[in-house]
This record gives sequence, structure tokens and C-alpha cells, in this order.
Amino acid sequence: MSQTGFAACGLDGQLQNASQARQFVATTLTGWALPQLVPDAELVVSELVTNAVQHALDPASPEDGDYPVWLGIFRQPGDLVCAVTDPSSTAPRPRSADECALGGRGLHLISALCDTWSWSLTPPKGKTVWATLPLQ
Repeated sequence: MSQTGFAACGLDGQLQNASQARQFVATTLTGWALPQLVPDAELVVSELVTNAVQHALDPASPEDGDYPVWLGIFRQPGDLVCAVTDPSSTAPRPRSADECALGGRGLHLISALCDTWSWSLTPPKGKTVWATLPLQ
């Protein structure tokens, strides 16, 4: 079995993209014989995609194309990298959420589940936010 792999899918920027991302990850990781990673990876990509759709897309910018958000998963020796690219250059930032808030915990969940997460600008426009899960 290969120790590396890559899979990606384009997302149209709609609210249902989080569900589509979870299905894509479950199918891909099952195909890579990594079913034990599915629950954590589904949560991570769901949060990353939801953040992109809710905070990074400008409805008034049709120039972002049919797929303004891209999800990529990379299998590397020892790690799985989940990455989401969107057209905004605004840095992701964890928010404080009180116990009754419906949102605001996504990056905190990612920090708890993942070895690391970060982001970088993606020239000519946008950014990629990524997180790594250990393969064990």
C-alpha cells in the first residue's frame, strides 16, 4: 500500500458543502484503508469548509468561479493533511464563544483534534487553511 496520496474536490460555496466534504473524506479515507481516521477527519474538514463558506466568500464576487472553495487531503508518512483553499486573504482566527453560542468553536475543535493547524496566503488570491491528523 502506498504511504502517500492526494485527493481534492471543488466546492461551490453553498451551506451543504460541509456535508459534501464529510462524504468525500469518508469515501477517500476508506479507499486508502484509513477508516479509523474518518470521524476526526470528517469533523476537521466540516469545520474548515464551514468557515470558508461562512466567512471567506463574498456573495457579490461572481469572479470566484464555479468552485470558490477547494478541499484537498494529503496522505503523508505519519500524517494526514486536510486543507481548504478559499478566495479570502483574511486570516482565520479562533473566537471566544460562550456556552450557549451555536458557533465559534471550530478552530478550537481543530486545535484539540489535530497535531497542528495553520494557514498561508495562496497567490494570486486567497488562502489555504490546513490541519494535520496523525495516522496512528
